[in-house]
Amino acid sequence: MSTFGTVFRVTTFGESHGKAVGCIIDNPPPGMTLTESDIQPQLNRRRPGQSSITTPRDEKDRVTIQSGTEFGKTLGTPISLVVMNEDQRPKDYGNKTMDVYPRPSHADFTYLEKYGIKASSGGGRSSARETIARVAAGAVAEKFLRESYGVEIVAFVSSVGSVELFPETEEFPSRSLNPAFTSFLETITREKVDEFLPVRCPDEAATEKMTELITKLKQGDNSTGGTVTCVIRNVPSGLGEPAFDKLEAKIGHAMMSIPAVKAFEIGSGFGGTRMLGSQHNDPFVAAPASSAAAAIGSAIPRPKLATKTNHSGGIQGGISNGQHIYFRVGFKPPATIGLDQTTANYDGSAEGVLAAKGRHDPCVVPRAVPIVEGMAALAVMDALAIQQSRHALSSFGR
Repeated sequence: MSTFGTVFRVTTFGESHGKAVGCIIDNPPPGMTLTESDIQPQLNRRRPGQSSITTPRDEKDRVTIQSGTEFGKTLGTPISLVVMNEDQRPKDYGNKTMDVYPRPSHADFTYLEKYGIKASSGGGRSSARETIARVAAGAVAEKFLRESYGVEIVAFVSSVGSVELFPETEEFPSRSLNPAFTSFLETITREKVDEFLPVRCPDEAATEKMTELITKLKQGDNSTGGTVTCVIRNVPSGLGEPAFDKLEAKIGHAMMSIPAVKAFEIGSGFGGTRMLGSQHNDPFVAAPASSAAAAIGSAIPRPKLATKTNHSGGIQGGISNGQHIYFRVGFKPPATIGLDQTTANYDGSAEGVLAAKGRHDPCVVPRAVPIVEGMAALAVMDALAIQQSRHALSSFGR
């Protein structure tokens, strides 16, 4: 399926070297101010060619709103967003070797098994270029969440290869125990993250080490993976369903659908498995006055309780409790590298050597930051739409 969401639904379309990529947003809120300028900043953060350590593909990724708005206001009807591919080079992929041999760890083989046909150039729908549509739709969702509920979504690079911003230690087996990490989540902003380009790790020493590593690997035609950490602040309580659509399941679904993602943890994560219950439980306390609520109007209810710690990552029983939601996403090394790799042909009758061509990132995490933010916004927006529908039905006839 190419659709994410139950009520606030986003369907993406397009291939990496086709004419365009884009999406249709179904059931957007009507009456919201929306122009291309609300969407473009996040696309600029995601686009290629930003630095020497990213792919040199020269795309401006300019978004056009084709439907669903009039005079800068949403109509409530489906919104169509389109970004033209201006620098596609299908010839980089059109060689006989790549027609005969599937590229290691790419979707060439699995797409052929599924559909009986595959895109002849690049990764087709499996390419990270498809995420343009997710970022664009996420910017629409985020605008509503921010203006209506004061929700803030900030992601940053937390590791590249073995270089980590907040490493787990014997003292802090989970980052949720580390006061430096929890304090960091309270104040980090996108503006601060973007001060540390091109890596987007908001720490000078870590950024220097990460940049050196990525540069070295790029020069050697190799690649590495990394992690992106995201915090969602001022989330309304009560979002998420009690069973299969738990809020962490919805966010996990969103993150695991991003190309190259191989791991996801929320709250205390895997480190929490090494904690005791007496450490991990989050005691309830009276909630302080919310500055976010004051900023956007007292009509928005805030919970009367908060938690002293937040190992749960803002979600308990699959439902948001009003505390910060934070999670970490693990990206594998990009599969396209310039080194020769052995592989078998499609029918398995012979082995060969394949050297991939094209323009690719040696590490995807710097450009994945706005993708993670966009998918987080879509997950929260859909959960909010479901909850608002429930409230509307509960008050029907009263």
